[in-house]
Amino acid sequence: MRSSVRKRLARCSERRNALVIAASIGASLVLAAVLVAKWDELEAGVTGAPLALVVLTAALQAVALVSRSEAWLACVRASGGCVSRRRLYRASGMGGLGSQLNSQLGTAARIAVLRRSAPKESPGVPALIAAELPIVVTEAALAAIASVTLIGPLGLPWWFPIAAVAFVAAVSLVLRSRAVAKIRWLGQGLAVARTPAGAARVVAFVLIAVAAQIARNWLLLHAVGVDASVFDATAVLIAVVTLGQLPFGLSVGAAASVLILGPQGVAAAAAAGVLLTATGTLGSLS
Repeated sequence: MRSSVRKRLARCSERRNALVIAASIGASLVLAAVLVAKWDELEAGVTGAPLALVVLTAALQAVALVSRSEAWLACVRASGGCVSRRRLYRASGMGGLGSQLNSQLGTAARIAVLRRSAPKESPGVPALIAAELPIVVTEAALAAIASVTLIGPLGLPWWFPIAAVAFVAAVSLVLRSRAVAKIRWLGQGLAVARTPAGAARVVAFVLIAVAAQIARNWLLLHAVGVDASVFDATAVLIAVVTLGQLPFGLSVGAAASVLILGPQGVAAAAAAGVLLTATGTLGSLS
């Protein structure tokens, strides 16, 4: 009975992943079709970036991934796991590659690889899912604070950042409530947030990861000729993370850049987005 249920769940998961990949490819083709009229400008922007800068931005992506991996390691070990750093980094790298297609696909890949490579040393799947929450909430809090950078590009109301911060604060309070702690797997995954040292470790590494990604965005935008500020680079990062929840696939970087900086030049913004995806993939592979 249990084996049949597991087989059904596995089939559903395979179908969902196949659908995500198919939708990602479709979205990439649609964006390519939209940009075909500006293909020469797009190609010039992508190929015109200095090789040294591409290597530097790939290194910044690796720094971001390593920092996030350290935050994840703290969450996993606080949840009762004793997995080695090497195995967790390998799983995190695979998750980073999967995230280039879809954020949920990246999380699933990260957890699946860790469970397969260290089944006895890592917590169960439900606890590993819960262990993602302290990092996700921290990233959401930073994004909510920085969402003020989206008011101009997207025409959002002035109160949007306040509402976003209030929402994230409410979610954080719910996750720290006693009722949630009584749910065994959820309380296990959130264990890192119960100690000031554990919470501070997660926040510190997430801050390093976010700073490295903003710096990467800023460098690549300037490399293709977009006169972008740090606030613009931050807005692009928020857009990348937000669109990453949807099946945009490898086009998510270009779509996010065009969404935020399209008025400054669609082809240049798209070229920066393409380079974001390329250097993100190189950083994850490394």
